[in-house]
Amino acid sequence: MPHIEKKNYALYATRRKELIKKIKSAYPNNQNAKIVLFGAFEQERVPFKQESSFYYYSGIEEPAATIIIDLEQEMSSLYVPNFGTEREKWVAGVIQPTLEKAQLLGFDRISYAGNPCKGYQCHPFFTASEYAQIVQDLTNDIDQQRTIFTINPDHPYAYIEQRFILQRLTQFIPNFLLQCVDVSPLIAQMRRKKNNHEIELIYKAIDITVHAHQAAARVIQEGAIEYEIQAAIEYIFTSSGATIAFPSIVGSGKNSTVLHYNQNNAIIGKNDLVVVDIGASYNYYCADLTRTYPVAKTFTKRQREIYSIVLDTQDYIANLAKPGIWLSNKNKPEESLYHLAHDYLKSKGYDKYFMHGIGHFLGLDVHDVGDYQEPLQVGDVITIEPGIYIPQESLGVRIEDNYWIVPDGCVSLSENLSKAMDDIEQMMQPPVEMDQEFEKEDDEGFEA
Repeated sequence: MPHIEKKNYALYATRRKELIKKIKSAYPNNQNAKIVLFGAFEQERVPFKQESSFYYYSGIEEPAATIIIDLEQEMSSLYVPNFGTEREKWVAGVIQPTLEKAQLLGFDRISYAGNPCKGYQCHPFFTASEYAQIVQDLTNDIDQQRTIFTINPDHPYAYIEQRFILQRLTQFIPNFLLQCVDVSPLIAQMRRKKNNHEIELIYKAIDITVHAHQAAARVIQEGAIEYEIQAAIEYIFTSSGATIAFPSIVGSGKNSTVLHYNQNNAIIGKNDLVVVDIGASYNYYCADLTRTYPVAKTFTKRQREIYSIVLDTQDYIANLAKPGIWLSNKNKPEESLYHLAHDYLKSKGYDKYFMHGIGHFLGLDVHDVGDYQEPLQVGDVITIEPGIYIPQESLGVRIEDNYWIVPDGCVSLSENLSKAMDDIEQMMQPPVEMDQEFEKEDDEGFEA
């Protein structure tokens, strides 16, 4: 049975203390301030998943929750929607605003966000009444000219829900945003450096994803539909206590050349390659592994040629990845993994068929926070994922593994998933059948 981890809420309290310390150091003239973080809201069409930074500092999966931290007194308050007893009839795990619960979760106090909500859910277009206590507390802070440290980056698609909530609050608190200061870079600094506990969770997500790849390799065959392979993959995720970190990619034939293809509804052809790019999310930490499989169970000469170049590129880049090297830096191409990979593929004549980055940060999000303007650091977890995509040949190959940056280089966290061509072909072979005569004698002996 899957192991269900018991949360250590002291860990999240320690992270909040570290955030306080970082903000005080970065803004020494704003000691009498507040830190405000917002949780995610429920959506009917997808299972609830907590906002990553909110989870990083709380471990709490209650929707529509808010954290307000008094920077001067270093006190953390959790605000939860006021549903009365209505929500308990519909869902489990409702947080009640009691001192005992606050102590259990590592907070100084828990309060209702405001007056009772209508129904058992709180929505992004919350009313002033539903957030009355939060509005009152923040209004007092604004009146006293306190700075509000929060997540509000100037980026078109980062932290969209967090920023929407801030915009919503401006309708109830005049000039609210004028006193808000974005601390998402400080949060990214903390989140990108993974400790041993986080590495264990990422490794568990990777291990589940490895088993899912092995399941996929066994069921890929001519005439199957891509979503049948997806079903085998996601069965492993679910039965292992994980969810998908991102929509599973199972691209066969020409679909193997479409980078984020996820329709997964084509019939797999006899001579196709199948790019399987998948990742489990385990206790919110993500894996992201890609392998390319030959439907015929063996690679053709041409497929071997392309696959070999991609694999050599990955090995070359993995040997270079270390602290001080950039994932991508156009100003220092000789120290940029992307540019080095591009140059390597150019030497083979295939640079124009490599259309994406060489990798990304990995953690609570599959494309995790991290400043690409900074070089790699000890504690980073990244992907290395070269690929060659030739649409006119319906031939795409991508190989992706997950690496932990250590003082003298990087360590592959996904080395248990084979990627050598002979190993891939062996993974795809049907299991060896039991000798029929032995099986017959065994049955006869049992009957006797």
